[in-house]
Amino acid sequence: MKITGTFLDEVTHDIPSQNWGRHEWAADFEVMRDVGIDTVIIIRAGYRESAIFNSSVLREHRPMLPVRENLAQLFLDLAHQNGMRLFWGIYDPGDWHRNTEYALHLNQAFMREVTELYGDHPAFAGWYITFELSRNDPDQVDLVMAAGHHAKMLCPDLPTLISPYIAGVKAPDGDETISREQHEHEWGAIFGKIRECIDIVAFQDGHVQYLELPHYLTMNMRLAREAGMACWSNVETFDRDMPIKFPPIDWRKLEFKIDAARESGVDKLITFEFSHFLSPYSIYRAAHTLFRRYCERFGLHRVVERAEAARLARFAQP
Repeated sequence: MKITGTFLDEVTHDIPSQNWGRHEWAADFEVMRDVGIDTVIIIRAGYRESAIFNSSVLREHRPMLPVRENLAQLFLDLAHQNGMRLFWGIYDPGDWHRNTEYALHLNQAFMREVTELYGDHPAFAGWYITFELSRNDPDQVDLVMAAGHHAKMLCPDLPTLISPYIAGVKAPDGDETISREQHEHEWGAIFGKIRECIDIVAFQDGHVQYLELPHYLTMNMRLAREAGMACWSNVETFDRDMPIKFPPIDWRKLEFKIDAARESGVDKLITFEFSHFLSPYSIYRAAHTLFRRYCERFGLHRVVERAEAARLARFAQP
């Protein structure tokens, strides 16, 4: 079971920008296609004062940095050219978990603007609700529900996706780690609330210990099935165990997580995220070798050869 979807993280939050332009993005989309990726997900179309296109809605609400390159149009066009579908991630004001009413009000207008500008593009295939749930916090769950319902109102036939995280020992709020039983209880309740407006759930897989992960994958799969939702796994290709944020993951860990997800019966594997941590064009040299190990596992030797030739042709310094 290969990774067939990836987030696109260009409005970077806690990983460095690669400073790519059209040339570099086109090369990366081509190699994504060659390894079998058919789905790309904009993780956020805006974060605080940054955005991937010049949004009049966002500029009305707050000062924004200028956008010199319309990455929204670029990503949609590259997805279409490479036979991929694109899920659109909404705007993150940076404090959404503390000010849910503001985050919803702003995104309702923003999502209308996105629909008017890009909703007819042939690659526009769904919405990613970027707010990352973990616990059964009523305000946060209500925000995700309201954003999901708004997406359904704007585009009734398109699916909605979320990628929550488990409140495990590696979570940002690790002091509030909960048991598997508590996770099951809380997410059973959450699924009961969001099932009418969220179609796909893709839990991040990096916040628990590796030997615990198969239990969580199986549990999450069962809960999603009971709620009538598709269940993907967000197989993180970066390492949370290192003292720095964030290097490409050790291949042996990634292989373990891929196998565990496959054995749990999930519908699809996606990752955060190909371009930084698994691409042969990444700024991280370790991503290049991780790409080779991944391709070796799935018999994609010719993809490695083509990518290396393309890298030399496209990126070699004069």
